[in-house]
Amino acid sequence: MIGDVLLITEKHTRAASQLKEIIKQRKAEKPVVAIAGESGSGKSEVAHELRRLLKKDGYLVKILHGDNYYKTSPTERTAWRKKHGIESIGENEYDWELLKGNIEDFQKGRESVLPFLDLFTNQRDRLITDFKDINVLILEGLYCLRAPADLKVLIDLTYHETKKAQIVRGKETLDEYRLQVLEREHQVIQSHRSLANFLITRDYNVIEQGLS
Repeated sequence: MIGDVLLITEKHTRAASQLKEIIKQRKAEKPVVAIAGESGSGKSEVAHELRRLLKKDGYLVKILHGDNYYKTSPTERTAWRKKHGIESIGENEYDWELLKGNIEDFQKGRESVLPFLDLFTNQRDRLITDFKDINVLILEGLYCLRAPADLKVLIDLTYHETKKAQIVRGKETLDEYRLQVLEREHQVIQSHRSLANFLITRDYNVIEQGLS
């Protein structure tokens, strides 16, 4: 049960510690780190632990959650899926131009406007974010490997394991359509495996892929 193992033994702490050292060694002025992975893989835990460790070393860090900020509204997603089918799920649900614009805002230290999605009412809110004092930007989400990041990390688990763990923990029930969505999610993420500079493996070690 990957999820339970992750939370109980805090393996994400070790992975985040390794990523922190990689970031410091690269000495980029305003590094952008993308952390991607399937549902339940622990990408949020790794991102938040990485932020905590970097802040202890004096860095100012912001996390942008791809699933919150950059997806189109639930109403638009439902219409898209009905029109185009299961194959449309995933990357087509993201506003990639907005994400790219926010990264540019961060790199130039200027104020940015993020559309925050209220998933319960399908209404858009506005969230003003000032990037001028931020040192490190962490992107966290399913498909963030496509983002223009300096460091791209994929948590290399499979949805079969992570969803089994969540079911055992009573967090979710899966209907047939949800299983199809998860299967598609797995296929898309694995198809972009080569985009990652680093993989976080099942034992939560960080493995360099040797990409530029």
